[in-house]
Formats: sequence, structure tokens, C-alpha cells
Amino acid sequence: MTIACGDFQATSRMSRRCLLRAGTAGLAGLALPSLLRAAANPGARAPAKHILFLHQFGGPSHLDTFDMKPDAPDGIRGEFSPIATNQPDLRVSEHLPRFATVVDRFAQIRSVHHKMRNHNSATYYSLTGHAPLLDDIRLRDTQELYPAYGSTVARLAPSDDPAIPSFMAFPHVMRDGSVTPGQHASFLGKAYDPFFIGQDPNRKNFRLPELTLPDKLSLDRLDDRRGLQRLIDSQTDLMSWSETAQGIDAFYDRALTMLASPRVKRAFDLSEEPDRLRDEYGRTTYGQSCLLARRLLEAGVRFVSVYFSPTIGGPKGGWDTHGDNFNQLKNKLLPMTDQTVPTLIRDMAARGLLDETLIVWMGEFGRTPRVTNTKQFGPDGRDHWPNCYTVLMAGGGITPGAIHGASDRIGAYPAIDAVTPDDVAATMFWALGIDPATEVRDTLGRPLPIAAGQPITSIFS
Repeated sequence: MTIACGDFQATSRMSRRCLLRAGTAGLAGLALPSLLRAAANPGARAPAKHILFLHQFGGPSHLDTFDMKPDAPDGIRGEFSPIATNQPDLRVSEHLPRFATVVDRFAQIRSVHHKMRNHNSATYYSLTGHAPLLDDIRLRDTQELYPAYGSTVARLAPSDDPAIPSFMAFPHVMRDGSVTPGQHASFLGKAYDPFFIGQDPNRKNFRLPELTLPDKLSLDRLDDRRGLQRLIDSQTDLMSWSETAQGIDAFYDRALTMLASPRVKRAFDLSEEPDRLRDEYGRTTYGQSCLLARRLLEAGVRFVSVYFSPTIGGPKGGWDTHGDNFNQLKNKLLPMTDQTVPTLIRDMAARGLLDETLIVWMGEFGRTPRVTNTKQFGPDGRDHWPNCYTVLMAGGGITPGAIHGASDRIGAYPAIDAVTPDDVAATMFWALGIDPATEVRDTLGRPLPIAAGQPITSIFS
């Protein structure tokens, strides 16, 4: 019996052939390397150095956050009122008062749309920029599916320092019944998996475990893979740290480079931060995860993914508000967001990190314009709605306050300048200086672009 979300469960069977939407990210096939592009156009904007990907699992309601429709009919506009922000003529939900003071630093893409109505398929799309051939709740992670954005970035534009991980993800493995695909390197190989942190950064004494070397054994002498494997296997604290890497050769190499990188080990020591700042981020898993992300970006990590929740909804879950939408938003989801994200923006700006880091805030879809009342979920809910929703971006060359596209008068469909997750993916790669048209080959040898869309360049300065 599945414990997955019951909304929009597909009835069609998923076959192996239907999942042949794969690619491989390799350096071969790079159509326009960033160095050549910069030489040809010396006046072009400098690419961002990092991406912070904040994924809001479950699907936030655009209508109750950033694309409110106060003039829509009853049953659509919802219970919340819009409030003024520091950007003229721009309004946000009354339950985002701190966000209202930094929203002018964001660009909003209000016309994102696709056709995936199940969490696993829609989230896979939002994590990779490639739609599966079928919208099926039973979509499973296989090496025939595309890799996570960060894995592609790790392959094509790794961190400058080889001792610094290129792709890190935390603090949850997302799942809706089964593990949601798109969180790993897939066919790229385990070497490009994220260094996954399955620990809670809000936990007391959170730290990166130490790898203890035996007496009279220096780091320089530890060059035998089997000896390193035995050493790490004997230190269970380290092995439990990254559950997705256990038993993988690449993990042992990674552990050795982490041991050689005081910058990374120090980044994990959140006790270095003032208590006041930690309180401002919020003493929650999400708040401290975003603070950890800032420290890792500062250390030089190229791509960091922070997942809001491990599950789609419920008391400890994400944004899947089929029932009691307004209370869930008002009492948990929006206050947490309103505390953490504005603090992150101000902190990164103060440290000079915001200009060189593209921050992406998005879920896998939005919520229905019409407020629902069902026997299964109860009253005051909003169901899945991939037909139109909002994605936020900040930093990394973004034009502050830019708005791309618009939804119709009830937030149901794009009215102008519609875009897809393919375009969002192309925008992230382009912002890092990676040509989205880079052709790579899948397991069958077929040439495929790393992103099938076009970058949304209008929101950049």
C-alpha cells in the first residue's frame, strides 16, 4: 500500500521504456564554453559563482504568498490580505511581513507552468529541468533519468578547489511514498552525487565528524584505497553521516579530501556564529540549514540544495495543503519562511555573497485557484496546480524587483510570457556561465542538451 499523496494519482503503468529520458553530462560536446563566450563579448555580465537552490517540497500556494488576487471572486482569493512592500505597487501576503522588506531584492517569475500533477514526477522535473514522459506517482529513481542540477554543475563547472565539494545537499531525502527521483547524479556516477548531509543542523553539537588517523600515519601516506576504506568503515560516526554514500568508492576519496580541507570542516561548525544571528535564522531545521548553506557557499561550494521538508505535507512536512490550507500557512509554513529567507538574504548581502550567488526559491507546482472542500482532506484546501505558479530568484546578477510573465486574473494560467521548468533550468546553468545548449550523451549514446529551454535573461541586469 502506498503512503503517497492521494491527489491526482495516475492510473497508467510505468514501463522502463517510458523512463528513457536520460542524458549524460560530460565535457565533450560543450558547444560554447564560457571562456570563449567571454572573450567574444567582453562586456557581458560576469557569471555567478554559486547557486543556492531552496526547494519547497509539496508545492506552495502562489495565490496566498506572492501572486495574490485580492479582486478575485469568493472561493478563489482566499482568507489572507495583501500588504505593501518596499517595492511600489508590489504586494505580498500579510503573513510575510519580513519578506515584504526584502522582496525588492528578488525577481519573480509568475508564469511557470507544466503538466505534471503528481509530486514525484513534478519534483523530478523541478530538480532536473527535464519532464518524465509520463506523469506517474510511481516514478522511481533510475539511471535512465536525468541527474540533479548540482550533479551536472559538479561535472561541468566543479569547485575551484578540488578539496571543496562541488555539490552538497541537506537535510532531507525527499519522498512521496518512494524516494523522489532527481536528487542524485544518476548515470553520471557516484562521484557526482551530492555530499549529502542527513543530520539536523539544528541539533546540539552538530558538526562534520572527524576522520581519526592512526598513530604514525600521516595524511600523505594514506594513499591506499583499501586501507582508507577499512579506516573509514571502522569509524561508524563518519559512515552514518552520508547514508547515500556508504559502500561507494567515491565516498572514500571524498572523505579524504574533506579531511584535508579545514575550510569545509570549519564551515560545519555553526557554533562560530553569534547566537543572535542563529536566532534570527530561526532555531529550526530549515533555519539552521540555510545558515549552514551560507557558510558552505562562503567556503567555496559551487551548488547547495536545501530541502524544506522530507515529506510533502503533514505536521512535519511541506507545502501540500489539500486541507486546512490557510491555518497551515499562517501557523507554520509562512512564519518559518518569513523568518529564515529574509535573514539569509540580508546576511549574504552583508557578506558580499549575494552578488555572486544565484538563490532560487521554488516548489514543484502551485495550488488550485479555487478553495476546495473534500471528504478526504476537509475544508479550506487547495489542490495541486501545475498550470501556473511563481518562482523567485535573487542575487547572481538578477535585476532587483524584476517580474517576468503574469498569471491571469484568478492565477489559473499564464497570461503573458509563459515559461516551463526547462527554462528555469536553462536560466540556472546560464547564470553560472554554462551554455544550456551543451550537448551530452545518454546511456544509448544519443546527444541531448543539459537544458531544453531558454534562459530567462530579461530578469538579469
